[in-house]
Amino acid sequence: MHRNEDKPKAIDLSHHLSNVSKARKTSPLKGLQRYAGKEGVVQMAGGFPSPAYFPFSELSAEGLIPDSFPLSPTSSSTSAFSWLLKFFQGSKISEKTTHLTIPKYPAGPNDLNLAASLQYGMAKGAPQLQKILDELVYKVYKPAYKDSVILVHAGNTDAWFKCVQTFCNPGDGVLVSEWTYPSAVATMVPYNIKPVAVPMDGLGMSSVGLRKILEKWDESTSGMPRPRVMYIVPIGQNPTGATMGIDRKQEIYDICVEFDVLIVEDDPYYFLQEAPYVPRSERSATVRFNNDEAYLSSLVPSFLRYSIDYQGRVIRLDSFSKTIAPGCRLGWFTCNSTFAERFERQGETTTQAPCGFGQSIVTALLLNWGYDGYIRWLRALTSQYQLRRDFILDCLGDEFHLKLDYETSGVWSGCDIYRAYDKAPADVAFNEKLGAIKPMFSLVPPTSGMYIWLQLHLENHPSFGSVGDGETLEMQLWIDLAEAGVLFAPGWMFSAKEENTDAPGEGHFRISFSNADFEVMKKAITTFGVVIRKFFEKQ
Repeated sequence: MHRNEDKPKAIDLSHHLSNVSKARKTSPLKGLQRYAGKEGVVQMAGGFPSPAYFPFSELSAEGLIPDSFPLSPTSSSTSAFSWLLKFFQGSKISEKTTHLTIPKYPAGPNDLNLAASLQYGMAKGAPQLQKILDELVYKVYKPAYKDSVILVHAGNTDAWFKCVQTFCNPGDGVLVSEWTYPSAVATMVPYNIKPVAVPMDGLGMSSVGLRKILEKWDESTSGMPRPRVMYIVPIGQNPTGATMGIDRKQEIYDICVEFDVLIVEDDPYYFLQEAPYVPRSERSATVRFNNDEAYLSSLVPSFLRYSIDYQGRVIRLDSFSKTIAPGCRLGWFTCNSTFAERFERQGETTTQAPCGFGQSIVTALLLNWGYDGYIRWLRALTSQYQLRRDFILDCLGDEFHLKLDYETSGVWSGCDIYRAYDKAPADVAFNEKLGAIKPMFSLVPPTSGMYIWLQLHLENHPSFGSVGDGETLEMQLWIDLAEAGVLFAPGWMFSAKEENTDAPGEGHFRISFSNADFEVMKKAITTFGVVIRKFFEKQ
């Protein structure tokens, strides 16, 4: 009911299917299930355990209500997450909940029930969840073509693995940002599928860099055919935190049409698009959006949107990991019908459908909340992660002197950037000291996601200049920090290049602000300050 039947169908992109994908046939046993739903059919073909022997009479849970968290960022002392600290201190928690019950057998033909959810099922997932996702996708992402299909998967890492096997042959290359999610690279390398690093700027992947790579591609020197698949995290880019706007997405899509490249849009942070960072002294706690429609309109459109993907060459990966819980291992593809059919064939002989318990609980929660309730939940999550981002940046501002500057080159080209200096002694004005000191690191406040990407200025370390200092100094600082009890993610693991991506003297850390309590974050940044000052004093 959410589809526009006047829309065109996706173009035929079946030539992108890998040899393995083309060879997949319908699983013999799963193929029989198309008849199982017909009235009067007695199912005696498959090895289906009797639901009577499932040792669960019903599944119950207490879910939070959609408005459990406020819509405006509040001070850390009154954060909605402070209950976690109280829990470990033994205080009683008072949460507003809604009771969820999933019976073994349905009262009505379309009711969610354990007899179906815990049984062998189709790779498409529970029909009740399919209906929920259909409404969400067509209201929020607005696909351009009428034959788009939604298909569940077991989280975006599982989904990307399925994409690799569906579209790539051994010896192929995949276009990725020069800094990217390490597990995406680790998924394809064992199959002799190599990352092809595309330069980045302040918006994420560079369209100029992408065009240059594709135009100048030489199969004889590269040792592989020109890449036909792109992997991209456009919102809350992992690890840099960059947010890609619609104009850049359009530029990249047009290039992909020109060179016939598929776009795999891995977008787990899509609903966590935060307002630009405002220093604490200038900040006010106000509701950012007056209603759901204003919130949804503020979100940068997906590559999937009707104004961009008119051909059906985008495979979008969504996940409940960042909006519900990672342990439910549940997400979904949105793609053209040809690709969805191939993903379904692959799922039949691999993961089948995601875990029935996870599907049941998530589906029951979303049925209880309804579409409007889920959007209200997402609005509050955005507010909470913005609060966390602001808090950790405030901590860095307390620990270091952050000087606002404008970057004209490199990964953060075109961005306002903060350069971090040691604070001047009380009797010396910072501007007087500035000529004698150099920055220790730089950062750009992210406007989406869960991470802050620090660029370390290792060229200012006293021992810089010896062979291999770029990587060695990064790891020396990382080890010093780890031994002091704080773990940041070292930058080298996010590099898509076999050789060191850093310019001479550069290193990086990725800091997550998503999980630690505020008091713990404050302590970690204080420890970081102590460790990095000692580090830059080493001879």
